[in-house]
Amino acid sequence: MSVTSRAAPARRGPLTEFLHDEAAGGVVLLVAAVAAIVWANSPVRESYVTLWNTHVNVLGIDEDLQHWVNDGLMALFFFVVGLEIKRELVDGELSDRRAATLPALAAVAGALAPAAIFALLVGGGAAGSGWAIPMATDIAFAIGILAVLGDRVSAGVKLLVLAIAVVDDIIAIAVIAVFYSEHIHLGWLAAALAAVALVVVLRRAGVTHVAAYVPVGVFLWVATLESGVHATVAGVVLGLLTPAGMVGGRPILEQLEHRLHPLTSFVVVPLFALANAGVYLGGGALSAAASSRITWAIVAGLVLGKLIGVGGAIRGGLRTGTGVLPAGVTGSEVWGAASLAGIGFTVSLFIAALAYDSPALESQAKVGIFAASIVSGALGAAILALFAKQRTA
Repeated sequence: MSVTSRAAPARRGPLTEFLHDEAAGGVVLLVAAVAAIVWANSPVRESYVTLWNTHVNVLGIDEDLQHWVNDGLMALFFFVVGLEIKRELVDGELSDRRAATLPALAAVAGALAPAAIFALLVGGGAAGSGWAIPMATDIAFAIGILAVLGDRVSAGVKLLVLAIAVVDDIIAIAVIAVFYSEHIHLGWLAAALAAVALVVVLRRAGVTHVAAYVPVGVFLWVATLESGVHATVAGVVLGLLTPAGMVGGRPILEQLEHRLHPLTSFVVVPLFALANAGVYLGGGALSAAASSRITWAIVAGLVLGKLIGVGGAIRGGLRTGTGVLPAGVTGSEVWGAASLAGIGFTVSLFIAALAYDSPALESQAKVGIFAASIVSGALGAAILALFAKQRTA
């Protein structure tokens, strides 16, 4: 995401910079995930558990380090997600109705199909609470694979994957807010809404200094956390409230994206992976995952559900004339993009941590997420590379 001034066209545009940061961030994310798995299975694996279970008290809020990352730092990540959603809705791929129709249909079908497959295979009970895990798409890894494929993949395919991922983020945020929040405390919820109203008042009063909004944003985060609604929702709300046009002669939204997107891509999300991807695979844990309905439901949901849901919705939309593909995208490449949507790493891990209190169930879910993401990434890359060869033959 970029904050490049519109008066300086020689510099990279917002989309170009966003794709570059996501691709590079995907590499750092992969390194962090591998490091977490190696650490959690090394002779010093107890230090991994001890570190992330260490409690820290800040302003009367007592959380272990893992939750400070998941509830605190990830709010910054979701703030950047909110900024990107706002920009795409106002001045991006989702601003044109016909261009937005297919990605929207694909994202909705690509969320419902995996959730339905999971529910069908797992059923209800404690295990069934993870039904939303295979709904998510990890844009960093997906864009990273597209970057590796380079010029063999058209810019249109990248735009399609990005647009699907943005709508996918909207769905994931709504699911987290509605289904994975704690018991609601109305007093704190009212305080959170008051903070949102104050942001709107400051905007209408013409306050343009970002520093004026920081204490309000911090209070909104605290109030949201204490209300029982997941704290990351506060970040999304602030992102969506950020003006997309020029304010006081400055492109505020682009400036925030430019400053914060590298921070979230190269620090926040890798830290999240380091804190959450460390799954102990010894002591029968891997065999337990291999025989777990949760593991296989997540694999089936991400690999097959995304392929059927995303690919089927796009092909159906094209047949009925309800939308158009970005320039340069062939009907065959749609299936490659659909497979890449099955890489559900960051947000899937996030939802798994919210869905399961049992370490054993969460471990099985994580193994399923890892396996499905590897299979979906390899399948998507293979499909896109194959059709790229056919196009140039």
